[in-house]
Amino acid sequence: MAAPRADPASRTGASAPDAFSELVAAERRLTQKPDAIVPVALRRPISEQVANRFLAMIKSGNLRAGDRLPTEQQMTIAFGISRPPLREALKALTLMGVLESRQGGRYTVTDLSPSRLVAPFNVMLSVGDYDVHEHFEARAIVDLELIRLAAERATPDQCKRIMQHAIDGGALTHDPVAFRLLDIEFHQSLYDAAGNRLLSALAQGLYDIALDVRRVASRFPGITEKSAGQHIEIAKAVLARDAVAAMSAGRRHLEHVRDSTIVAMAEPTPKAR
Repeated sequence: MAAPRADPASRTGASAPDAFSELVAAERRLTQKPDAIVPVALRRPISEQVANRFLAMIKSGNLRAGDRLPTEQQMTIAFGISRPPLREALKALTLMGVLESRQGGRYTVTDLSPSRLVAPFNVMLSVGDYDVHEHFEARAIVDLELIRLAAERATPDQCKRIMQHAIDGGALTHDPVAFRLLDIEFHQSLYDAAGNRLLSALAQGLYDIALDVRRVASRFPGITEKSAGQHIEIAKAVLARDAVAAMSAGRRHLEHVRDSTIVAMAEPTPKAR
């Protein structure tokens, strides 16, 4: 039976406030540049500095998944700050999926899984001011790399699945709702074949942004037919292990989705077919 995970305090053999203060001081020594002079205008807010300090402790392994943080009072002493910036930092890290608040007000480091980290990123972009160009610029960076990896790494079974989803989607272009379901499966099969869970999680989060607008776009004449044809082009290139052709087809597809999204944002909602 595995031994229970120790809190940061028990790992150092010190009391909770002293142990956490030691962790903070150690990370500060590692990242501090005493000779650097930072103009006041360029200094980051205290809450951002504190959040970055937590992230540094997690990156270095001083804080790990499951570790429970000290109380707010103990952390303000360790960081030498007041509660408002500390609470702002804790809130930001909670929204990022790095921390979670447990019963009793104590914070715990999460499992840091890709899906957990991407979820708040997706929500924040969805509820903010949507920029279609920014969105698809990000999608192009992530999706095209995944398509390249899929062309290089996909197993025969994964290649078969990618092509089958592309073919099945082509048979459903008359039904926008059904096609959208196949569209999700097609892109997910590419992400899976790439064999990179973190990039896949990022791609899923980016895919989900502004879905309401793309639902509208899929009802315009010719949109699903063009997408289906582009899916076939991508699938054929992946099966041929031609990463360059696959990425080129993937780029054309994303540009088509971007352009139809722009049209949907500008036009009245069409009637469902």
